[in-house]
Amino acid sequence: MIKAFLFLIVSVLGLCFLSCKSENNKIIPSEKITVDENLSKNDTFKILSKYPELKLFNSEKVESATRTAYILQISSFSDGYNHTRSVSFEDYKCKTEYKGDTINIWLNNYNGYFGNGVLVKIFNDQFLIQDIDPKTLKGEIKFINSHPVYQKLVLNKYIFQKSDSIYGFIDYETKLDSLVTKNFRGYFKTKIK
Repeated sequence: MIKAFLFLIVSVLGLCFLSCKSENNKIIPSEKITVDENLSKNDTFKILSKYPELKLFNSEKVESATRTAYILQISSFSDGYNHTRSVSFEDYKCKTEYKGDTINIWLNNYNGYFGNGVLVKIFNDQFLIQDIDPKTLKGEIKFINSHPVYQKLVLNKYIFQKSDSIYGFIDYETKLDSLVTKNFRGYFKTKIK
């Protein structure tokens, strides 16, 4: 009887360990990029070029003379009593860098202490979106596990090199958990560093 009880406990603990292990190794599928060679002619980019880049905190070094993004994020959340509330953000900036064979596009509003937004990774004509966790320490970058509902990325071309201008449009909806939905949509432009 004791051996059977110990076997049961060890089996349950082993299964719990394996299920936790498989949860952390979940593979997020990448999506295909859409190319629109006329994207840079969109009116939004003409309007962005008329405004100075956002300065989100006093000691920030602004890297672009003109706005790099106009993105609207609407986060909807349930308060648990069948009421849904929404909060919107539109103070996003774009920064792009080449790392190995991957282009990282940062679309966020990091102000030196916390930020909100996404990291879009581009590789092999595909993209992967990761949600930035706003609950971080100064200088720390973390990502939230999310469950994409819909994602689309349109760029002005497939192949880029350092110093190229990149123009893009993102349309992304995800569930952060059972109560929070994030809609992230808009245009961005910058030079690849």
